[in-house]
Amino acid sequence: MGVVVNLDHGREDAITHLTSLVRAELDATNRVIVLRMQSPVELIPRLAAHLVQAGGKRLRPLLTLASAKLCGHEGGRAVNLAACVEFIHTATLLHDDVVDESQLRRGLASANAVFGNKASVLVGDFLFSRAFELMVEDGSIAVLAILSRASATISEGEVLQLVTANDTGSSEEQYLEVIRCKTAALFAAACRIGAVVADRPRAEERALEAFGLNLGIAFQLADDVLDYAASQVLLGKTVGDDFREGKITLPVLLAFRRGDAAERAFWKRVMETPEAQTEADLPEAMALLEKHGALRDTIARARHYGDIARDALRIFPDCAIRRALDGAIAYAFERTR
Repeated sequence: MGVVVNLDHGREDAITHLTSLVRAELDATNRVIVLRMQSPVELIPRLAAHLVQAGGKRLRPLLTLASAKLCGHEGGRAVNLAACVEFIHTATLLHDDVVDESQLRRGLASANAVFGNKASVLVGDFLFSRAFELMVEDGSIAVLAILSRASATISEGEVLQLVTANDTGSSEEQYLEVIRCKTAALFAAACRIGAVVADRPRAEERALEAFGLNLGIAFQLADDVLDYAASQVLLGKTVGDDFREGKITLPVLLAFRRGDAAERAFWKRVMETPEAQTEADLPEAMALLEKHGALRDTIARARHYGDIARDALRIFPDCAIRRALDGAIAYAFERTR
């Protein structure tokens, strides 16, 4: 089963191109990340080094740096705040993997699988603390308000997901609120602070916030498709993890809503009591998703949010960095091919 997405952009990897435009700033951000991960408590840099080894595209700090450059900022504030954004993101990943009992992160053993749950939670707390140190050093109340609010919103999303977990009666509105909080809020904050450090008008702040928010929603919708349609190498975690955990994502909601009584009974059994799943259940779920066009239509929703993100950038003059940010929207869909 595959999901084919036709892209309007060139063949060059959109994130690679965007990275090339802020390479010097991103390298400086990585140096800040490595420096601020140091601690005399030996386990902290060891676990941190494991995270660095896992790699990743540094998408959220990349958005901060690119947004700042789009607004004409060339100083060091964006570099430190990009590192701050990455610390917030990494801390939430550490906590997520503990809650979800994940064994893989970006194709490698997750930190909790290697170092245990207690160490992962505590190092996540350490990284949150480092993030707030960087906010304070920046000295902007506006930046502090934006990033602290985003941090709280992420936590609210985690709790909301916990409350609605394994509930096939969840609404699409509840699902979208979870991903708005868990994923999109940090995308939005990462982009908005690029305008703040450049001291740009509020309209540009709001435009970048809208770009990030809608990009984040599109990104997570595509991720939810990947759990059923990707290879393990591409996904960086075990395919079907969301299914095995009973996570109620949009593909499941669509298939459940469109199914007959027997199919709904299947979804209730496998999602509400995931510990009772059998080896045959994941292939059956994937067949039902295909039958009802659930993956195809989830990608269509993602494209809708991507279009909103693209429109938000039109307030800015046409330039290389704006075109690269526009191209980054395609990255969410490239992964679903």
